[in-house]
Amino acid sequence: MRLDKKHIDNHNTDQSALHNKRLRFAKDEIADADQIIEKLKAFQVAIPSWALGTGGTRFGRFPGGGEPGTIEQKLEDVGLLHALNQSSGAVSLHIPWDIPQDHQALKNLAAELGLSFDAVNSNTFQDQKDQEYSYKFGSLQNVDKRVRDQAIAHNLEVIRHGEALGSKSITVWLSDGSCFPGQINFRRAYENTLESLREIYAGLPADWKLFLEYKAFEPNFYSTTVGDWGQSYSYVNKLGDKAYTLVDLGHHLPNANIEQIVSLLLMEGKLGGFHFNDSKYGDDDLTTGSIKPYQLFLIFNELVEGMDARGMNHANDLGWMIDASHNVKDPLEDLLQSVEALMIAYAQALSVDKQALKQAQMESDVVRAQEILQHAFRTDVRALVAEARLQTGGALQPLGLFRDLQVRKQLVAERGFQQSTGL
Repeated sequence: MRLDKKHIDNHNTDQSALHNKRLRFAKDEIADADQIIEKLKAFQVAIPSWALGTGGTRFGRFPGGGEPGTIEQKLEDVGLLHALNQSSGAVSLHIPWDIPQDHQALKNLAAELGLSFDAVNSNTFQDQKDQEYSYKFGSLQNVDKRVRDQAIAHNLEVIRHGEALGSKSITVWLSDGSCFPGQINFRRAYENTLESLREIYAGLPADWKLFLEYKAFEPNFYSTTVGDWGQSYSYVNKLGDKAYTLVDLGHHLPNANIEQIVSLLLMEGKLGGFHFNDSKYGDDDLTTGSIKPYQLFLIFNELVEGMDARGMNHANDLGWMIDASHNVKDPLEDLLQSVEALMIAYAQALSVDKQALKQAQMESDVVRAQEILQHAFRTDVRALVAEARLQTGGALQPLGLFRDLQVRKQLVAERGFQQSTGL
């Protein structure tokens, strides 16, 4: 399904009077509003192919109908999102859930939809059909070299698919670890993993990046071989200049100071990008900004400050991607909400009075520093986000238009009640 541009234009016409009123107020309130709008226009968040169908709990799925059954349909769904918000212009594929059969045809379809291919993702956390060796006791860490070689070969295959599609990075996430004391030798598991990652790294094209994700627990609950940002940082430092740490907001122990982690990784030049979601207890994969919006803002504040300090391009120098799993929401509505939350947090961070904050910090004026940050967080920047969409051809209210057009009903009519391939 593809949206007719006239639906967006008619929607924007209906919303224009109220939007213009809100925009005037926002511009009176926020310094450098026009510059913020320009940066919002350039900012794109990649949509993962596995988030387009119902994900949900570890115990079951409750499909809502109209889910994509092919890679082509997944690209069409991302195209729908991008047509609505003009901030979802990339798709991230997960191999082998989404193995392209015709790379050029897929690239052509993506170009028609205004999309590019972000990081490709490998999968050695579950066994696949006809797989010779099992990953039950780990993949890149496994004591059996045959298993490690199989996992390495899979990652190299993923790189080849990504290269054919125009991607420039691979994300490696490992469930490797142990469930019980004594199950593995920690040092040997680290060394095996590093050796395996070096073989994958050697297969990177010259202009590619390797993102190494970390996670504190699950499915292993005693130890994880890439369990936190420090362990990931240790690996990528040893691998080389094309290797970076990837931060997933749900992959930390409770109450971790993620904004400090982000700052330090940026300072060291080893922050590669993000998997955005939200959590209450652990790796909950909830809608971005639905639980801890202030933390999301603080993370973006550190990103803006740290990237500006290094002269980095906000839109292109880090990888921005959503990684969520949902069971009780329409997946496309959930993604629209997540992207909106990210754009709002980014705009709020851009509106921080950085000179005043720096002065408060230098004077150890704790109260003033808090007031500066909370003022930016409490300022309504939604009109700036909407204006950025309007100027790039999107809808002023993407979720509202999605519902007004009954997009899910149309998808069900086209596709029936099939379940998405993948998760």
